[in-house]
Amino acid sequence: MSADGIYEGPITMTRKGFGFFPIGEGKEDLLIPPEWTNHALAGDIVKVAPAGKYQDPSGRMPAREAGKVVEIVSRARETFVGTLTPLESGRSNERPALTGQVEENKGALLIPDYKKMYVPIVVLDRGEAQPGYKVLVRLVSWEADKEYPLGAIEQIIGKAGVHETEMRALALGQGFSSDFPPGVMSDAKYLGEHGRTMLEEEAKNPKRRDFRKVPTCTIDPFDAKDFDDALSVRTLPDGKIEVGVHIADVSFFVKPGTSLDKEAVARATSVYLVDRTIPMLPEVLSTDLCSLKPDEDRLAVSAVFTLDSEANIQDTWFGETVIHSDKRFTYENAQATLDAALASSRPTPPSVESREAQENDQGVLGEELIILYDLSKKIRERRQARGAIEFDTAEVKVELNAEGKPIAIRLKERKATNLLIEDFMLLANEAVAKHLSKLTANGGEHFYSLYRVHDAPDTDRIENLVNLLRIMGYHLQTYGSGAVTGAELNKLLESVKGKPEEYLVKMATLRSMSKAIYTTSNIGHFGLAFDFYTHFTSPIRRYPDLIIHRLIKAHAGGDPITKQEMEMFDKLAIHSSEREVSASDAERDSIKMKQVEFLSERIGEEFDAVISGVTERGLYVEEQTTHADGMIRIKDVGDDYFEYDEKHYQLRGRRTHKSYRLGDPIKVKLTAARIAEKELDFVPIA
Repeated sequence: MSADGIYEGPITMTRKGFGFFPIGEGKEDLLIPPEWTNHALAGDIVKVAPAGKYQDPSGRMPAREAGKVVEIVSRARETFVGTLTPLESGRSNERPALTGQVEENKGALLIPDYKKMYVPIVVLDRGEAQPGYKVLVRLVSWEADKEYPLGAIEQIIGKAGVHETEMRALALGQGFSSDFPPGVMSDAKYLGEHGRTMLEEEAKNPKRRDFRKVPTCTIDPFDAKDFDDALSVRTLPDGKIEVGVHIADVSFFVKPGTSLDKEAVARATSVYLVDRTIPMLPEVLSTDLCSLKPDEDRLAVSAVFTLDSEANIQDTWFGETVIHSDKRFTYENAQATLDAALASSRPTPPSVESREAQENDQGVLGEELIILYDLSKKIRERRQARGAIEFDTAEVKVELNAEGKPIAIRLKERKATNLLIEDFMLLANEAVAKHLSKLTANGGEHFYSLYRVHDAPDTDRIENLVNLLRIMGYHLQTYGSGAVTGAELNKLLESVKGKPEEYLVKMATLRSMSKAIYTTSNIGHFGLAFDFYTHFTSPIRRYPDLIIHRLIKAHAGGDPITKQEMEMFDKLAIHSSEREVSASDAERDSIKMKQVEFLSERIGEEFDAVISGVTERGLYVEEQTTHADGMIRIKDVGDDYFEYDEKHYQLRGRRTHKSYRLGDPIKVKLTAARIAEKELDFVPIA
């Protein structure tokens, strides 16, 4: 709070136009009634003045401390994606206010897809866009005496309900576009013409450590388009094992201040929808020059570890390299190769000279995979012993046909080879964070680094989780004023394995955790039990990783990072964290939309589900095959008057005393599927 009693910060909004403003830990948020929001939107940075008690005229809400928005400092978003509807569909009391502003047959209302946008937007001139079309609209103004804001169409996306339109709309709604600006395309064209020559010349650079004769492979999903990490392994003369974690050297091609770099900063991340990737970098880089393709020389920035037989680190080296991948594995065929190698007699670890003997594709790199597998298990065991939380949450995979229609939904299977790659990527990220932390500890020219941090969970959230688990019959040990350890969380997660409520408990536990973010101030990573952690391993798809590569090079005597660039790291960290959330929202919404579309042809069918949420409005349920979420409205729960028991996370019938509790299995029938809204309605089966 400032000296004049004014607060400043982000506001949250409900669909009904009520705002809530946090005023400090341990204090209840100020309620901002619709008439006092000053047209603030969700996430806006606003100034708020306390306004005493507010009494809801309808009497539905108890009186509580309120505030008034006195100034909107900055908008969280200025563009919105939605569907155009005729202007006449607006409220009757708004139309007279638009008289003279809207030419006949030219205006329309935009119904935003963004659910936190609680009013439609008036479009004065819809141009070629017809009602029923999805468009991208920029907010132009919102005058104090107007009920609706005004907006202008920036892009016509296409007819609503069409697969291509809806996928593009999801991305554009979060600020991501598949199209690159002209300056970026010019840079990309130059690299397309000259990049391979640049790569070949740089591969001769004597400062680059040459790993081209060391057994090397990539392991990625079967549908991966870019390969930004590779592993090499060889046994050294003294019996120790050298493992190289080689990461695509994007920083060689993407220089600070170029159009390529500016656009990469703006995007900050690639986005992975159900049917496409919206890359951070143009394809000439992401799928060609920077992608660690098999049988081609590639530039890398590497973390190289000398390990003993117990996977203890004996030595590390960080720097620029040139590599040559021998094999592009998918997780599935890497697992098959590993299984076949394990089933045969245990081989002798290969020496540097043994590489030439591995010419036929049958079982290529099987020996190396065994070595990496054995080491990764020991690395993982040590991480778990330190208290790293093992969520191991399955991801939903949607299979589409050529027209974009969902034909199957399944859970992705995490194989030993998935874990193997994860273990070495975590090892590299931790080691690089420690390395840069030591180099920046004494200040100097390169005085900042970027960290990926994860704070300990908020005690209030843990208390809510403990109460929820107690209702479900589980116990989570906490300490002091509500602190929890990774070891105790792992015990909980282990205790629900294989049970119907496993997915629900994992999701509830995940939601109780703090969000991992980027920052220049290191506080460690609670979830991974690391004192130091950063992102180094994916510069093709994450901008912070690219910064880390530049830092490694700068500290090793390469191109310096200017003081002005260093001073921008804090803003860059915040921006990258925000873009990551937006990308995650787009990815999740694309899956949710296809889950609803998949089930839309099964209305009237019965499903097994689990109650995943309980509110005064009804029950949220999760269908157990597709993991799609839906709702049972309280009027449909049963032939009784059901009351919400917030303390016990249940609805309870006043007459029958029948209860529906969080975590209970429930048989349901699907009654409605609204694809555009990504919503499903169910009713319980008695």
